[in-house]
Amino acid sequence: MSRPTHGTLHHVELWVPDLHRALTSLGWLLEELGYAAFQSWDGGRSYRLGPTYLVIEHSPALTAERHDRCRPGLNHLAFHVEGAADVEQLTVDAAQHGWHLMFPERHPYAGGGQHYAAYLENDDGFEVELVAIKSPERN
Repeated sequence: MSRPTHGTLHHVELWVPDLHRALTSLGWLLEELGYAAFQSWDGGRSYRLGPTYLVIEHSPALTAERHDRCRPGLNHLAFHVEGAADVEQLTVDAAQHGWHLMFPERHPYAGGGQHYAAYLENDDGFEVELVAIKSPERN
C-alpha cells in the first residue's frame, strides 16, 4: 500500500439492516471495482482499495431498517469506472446482485449531457453512482 496523501479519505462505514443482503450487493460491487476483502468479523466486512476502505456492518445499535438517502447523512457513493462500456456492463450485472437502475429514462446522462454515469439503488436504499472516466462524445 502506498502512503496516503494528506486529506485522502481513510474509510467510510455503512451500517446496513441485513449483512448478507448488503454483501450480495455492495460487497459484489466493491470487488467488481477492484476492492479486496480487508477485514471480516461476525457483524461486518471491509473492502480496501489503496489506502481507502469501506466498511459494511450490521450494528446492534442500528435504529432503522432501511437507509433513506433523502434524509440528513449519506446520499450516495460515487465511483470512477474506466469507460462507458464498463459502466454499462456493471449496470447489467448489478441487476443480478440486488441493484436497480434509477432514472432509466435519462440513462446514461441523468447527471447531465457530459456526465456518463449509471445511478443504482439497492434493496436497502443505498445509492451508488458509476461514473465513466472516459466518457464518449455525445451527438
